[in-house]
Amino acid sequence: MSEIHWYVILTAFILDFILGDPKILPHPIVYMGNAIGFFEGWFRKYFKHLLISGVVFAGVLIFSTWLIAFITIKVSISIHPVFGTFVQAILLFFCFSSTSLEKAATIVFSALEENDIEKAREKVSMIVGRQTETLDENAITRASVETVAENFVDGFLSPLFFAMIGGVPLALAYKMVNTLDSMVGYKNDTYILFGRASARIDDVANFIPARISVLIIALAAFFLSFKRGILALKTGFFQGSLHKSPNAGYPEAAFSGALEIRLGGPNMYHGTLVEKPYIGKEFKDPEKGKIKQACDLMMFSSFLATLISCFLLFVF
Repeated sequence: MSEIHWYVILTAFILDFILGDPKILPHPIVYMGNAIGFFEGWFRKYFKHLLISGVVFAGVLIFSTWLIAFITIKVSISIHPVFGTFVQAILLFFCFSSTSLEKAATIVFSALEENDIEKAREKVSMIVGRQTETLDENAITRASVETVAENFVDGFLSPLFFAMIGGVPLALAYKMVNTLDSMVGYKNDTYILFGRASARIDDVANFIPARISVLIIALAAFFLSFKRGILALKTGFFQGSLHKSPNAGYPEAAFSGALEIRLGGPNMYHGTLVEKPYIGKEFKDPEKGKIKQACDLMMFSSFLATLISCFLLFVF
């Protein structure tokens, strides 16, 4: 089915579950971000048309990431197959970020539990892109749950999906795609042309995983209750397209149904009010306890996705 073995995926999942994002280890995503910052100016100067510049910029960085990972894995396997397996597991582990986001969202929840709204605003600002200075408890909770839901795709399911179809190098290439989108995929004067290719590539890359996520989230919700599984499935597929993003709405809508809460709505981004429709408008606004439930749902969904992937690789 792919160039990856089931035990590589299982090991990477276990490492992420245990270690999260250890600060003592050099993280490939940091190097990706450094590369983006370093080469952006060079590509802007070399190509006069910003749209063309952005296309070449994204293409070169994505392919370079895949090539470096491919060569690294080939060399490690040539040294010893066991060492090659270890290197693949470590690299894939760096592609997963479920546990680190769970910890970050839990800190937000703890601040709300302490009734420290300023601390909660500060902590949630580290995991969301919207302005948080004036958010109340419900808005902070909603932002946290939405980020947890979206991260299930960006931070776990998509890299897993690409590892399944093209091995660890393709998973790392996806992480470069995702990092490019987060750094240059903005619709402002600076990046509207230069970052357009990065944003569109990210949309295409997440298209299938975002829709698969509804099935995985609904399956996880079924273990909580039959009703929640049905609501996750129904809300995910019928309201996922209401989001302005072509992909983010699907996991958010599935979480909305599974947790029976209302998500979405207007938010401030970089000083601009962005109107977004509500998802799960038939439900009530989330209470702070829903952050913990969302984290549990994300982690259990990641576990189920891992089991399904390992089973498919083992059988086929």
